[in-house]
Amino acid sequence: MRVNLIEQVNNAGVIGAGGAGFPTHVKLSATAEFILLNGAECEPLLRVDQQLMEIYPDEIILGFQSAGKAVGAKKAYLCIKEKHGKVISILRERIEALNASPFVEVTPLPDVYPAGDEQILVYTVTGRSVPEAGIPLNVGCVVINSETALNIFNASKGLPVTEKFITVAGDIPNRVTVKVPVGTPIMDVLKQSGLDSFDDYAVIDGGPMMGPVMTDLSGHVGKKHKGFVILKKDHSLIRKKTTTIEQARHINISACAQCRMCTDLCPRYLIGHNVEPHKSMRIQNYGLNDVEGKSHAQLCCMCNLCELFSCPAGLHPKLANDALRRDLAEQNIRYQASGNEPAARQNREYRQVPSKRLTARLGLSTYDKAAPLQEVVCAPEAVCIPIDSHVGAPAIPTVSVGDHVQAGQCIGVAAEGKLGAPVHSSIAGTVIGIENNHIVIRRG
Repeated sequence: MRVNLIEQVNNAGVIGAGGAGFPTHVKLSATAEFILLNGAECEPLLRVDQQLMEIYPDEIILGFQSAGKAVGAKKAYLCIKEKHGKVISILRERIEALNASPFVEVTPLPDVYPAGDEQILVYTVTGRSVPEAGIPLNVGCVVINSETALNIFNASKGLPVTEKFITVAGDIPNRVTVKVPVGTPIMDVLKQSGLDSFDDYAVIDGGPMMGPVMTDLSGHVGKKHKGFVILKKDHSLIRKKTTTIEQARHINISACAQCRMCTDLCPRYLIGHNVEPHKSMRIQNYGLNDVEGKSHAQLCCMCNLCELFSCPAGLHPKLANDALRRDLAEQNIRYQASGNEPAARQNREYRQVPSKRLTARLGLSTYDKAAPLQEVVCAPEAVCIPIDSHVGAPAIPTVSVGDHVQAGQCIGVAAEGKLGAPVHSSIAGTVIGIENNHIVIRRG
């Protein structure tokens, strides 16, 4: 059964749907004491996971249960924020009806940011701190996303990943969550917002905390996309997120008083990791040649809390970390971790940031509204399917220009002996191009 599910998940091209894109069959090949379903969705405005758990509870529970058995877990924790009382009730009722209890149980999470960071999630649920530069498996845990669990269920039925759920949110007339074929033009998704022109708007790819501001809207939806946040170009968040590393250095050196707020509220620091953004600011501001001091920047999870919430002067600790990470990469220097499980700071529980306060600080409270999943018919004339949207080597195309393909047909396989995942056509049509790590298919 274990091998069969892993093969099915591999053949279906299932990867982490929460943004990382790690091939799921590799995770399920591990052995772990616990498996956690990450349904926190802690980025403000995004609404995919909570709705999937409400609409597809049976599929997600069964997919999660199968994944838990595959890794040999003794317990499966389905994690969702405690504020979603209705969804929690549905999940608990269906867990009992499907006889998935007591192996699967719902674990409510506090409504804080970043509850969905997998290392924060592991500590919150199990009390175990993942070692510095480590992964949850180092403390006996495997973490998957709720949409990934849905895709695992579908894979067990022979259905590959050909569609993606995406929230469109922000300063727009129509906040909505849609299901679209992989490879759909991003502009087709953005137009579900009710806007006709985006000349005065900027688009964040993903959540408002970690997502980058897009410089080109002509791309296509991949398996990792989760949401698009649309804001006016003069919104304070857009101005902040478009600051360059070079600009940030001039700003940081002029005002940083080493108050430590960026470090004292850092989620990874609070679970015991040696990441201290205020030191990154000091090293960058004064050009200190401290290799050991610089290397802690590689422990940053890039949650952006230090930059978008913690700093009372509105400075750029995260960009200081980025600058040090870039320098270390150029010198081929990596953080030397001890491999030991760190001890969480005693004051951690008092320094967690409530989501509502974060949303207000970002200037997004007005837009923090429902984005209901709608049966929008999105039928693009052509799709442009990325073959490199997962962690690892790009898939190797198995089709040629001129070939006719069916929806769900495998069009690219993982490179032999390398980390990767296959890709499938999301529509029926004709292959009209294979270039720039994309396979283009025209409908019909």
